[in-house]
Amino acid sequence: MRKTTIFRGLIHAPEILQLPCCHDGLSAKVLEQAGFKAIGAAGYGLSGSLIGMPDISVLMGSEMIAQYRNICDAVNIPVFVDIDTGFGDVNNVIRTVKDCEKAGAAGLFIEDQTYPKRCGHMAGKNVISVEEYLPKLKAALWAREDPDFVIMARTDSFAVYGIEEAVRRARIYAQTGADMVFVEAVPAADDMKRVNQALAESDTPSMANMIEGGKTPLLSAQELQELGYSGVAYPCASVYVAVKALQGWAHHLKEHGGTADYLDHMLTFDEYFEFIGAQAIREREKQFL
Repeated sequence: MRKTTIFRGLIHAPEILQLPCCHDGLSAKVLEQAGFKAIGAAGYGLSGSLIGMPDISVLMGSEMIAQYRNICDAVNIPVFVDIDTGFGDVNNVIRTVKDCEKAGAAGLFIEDQTYPKRCGHMAGKNVISVEEYLPKLKAALWAREDPDFVIMARTDSFAVYGIEEAVRRARIYAQTGADMVFVEAVPAADDMKRVNQALAESDTPSMANMIEGGKTPLLSAQELQELGYSGVAYPCASVYVAVKALQGWAHHLKEHGGTADYLDHMLTFDEYFEFIGAQAIREREKQFL
C-alpha cells in the first residue's frame, strides 16, 4: 500500500494520530523505531538542524525539500511535511507540491501567514487575506498527482484576529477542499473544541500542535482526541531534546577532558552500528560479493 494511502487512513482512523516531527534522517529513524505510525518534518526543526537559524523563512524551499527527500528515504513510514507559505505565488506552490510528492512525502501543509513567515508561536506574525490564500490552496490541491496525497490548510489567524476569524477561515478552507485543517496557536481547550465543532460540520479532520513552552496548553493525545482532534503534531521537541543532550555532552567533555565517565548517556559503538542499520547493510552486501 502507498504511504499516501496509509497516511490518509491514519488521519481518518478513530484513534488520534500522534505525529512527532524529526529534523533529519537520524531523528526520523529514532521515531520510526519507537513505533510511531507516521512522522512529520517541519521548518522549525529543519532551520535549526540545517543552518542553525530560527524558523523565520531563512531556509529556502529547495533546501527543505532536499532534506524531506533524505528523511523519506531513511524510513518506511509516512512523512508529513511543511511548505510554509508555498515559497511564492501559485506557480511556486504547484512546483513545491510536485517536488514534495517526488521526494516521497505522504502529504503537506501550507499556511496563510505573510512572507517572511515565522514560527506560529512567535509574537509579531501576520496573515494574508482569505482571498490571497485560497488561490494557493486551490493550486496545491490541483498540483498533486496522487489523489491520496494529503493537503492540509493551516491558519495562523487566531493570534492576529481571534477565535471568530480562525473559525471562519477553518470553515472556508475545509469547504474549498482541504483534506485537513490546522488552526495554529489556540490558547485554550474551549476554543480548541469550538474549532473542531466547526470542522465537524464538513467532516474535515483537524490537527493540534503541541509546542513545549508555546501558546497552546500541553494536553495528552487522549485529551486532544476528546476535544475532537484527528491528529497531533510535536514539531519542536526533537531539536529541544537533541540540543539539551548535546549541551550535556559538550559541557562534560570540556570540563573533564574525556567521556569515559559519561558513557551511560550515550550509545556504544556497537549499539549505534545496530541502530543505524549497518549490520543489515553488511549482510546485504554478501549476496553481491
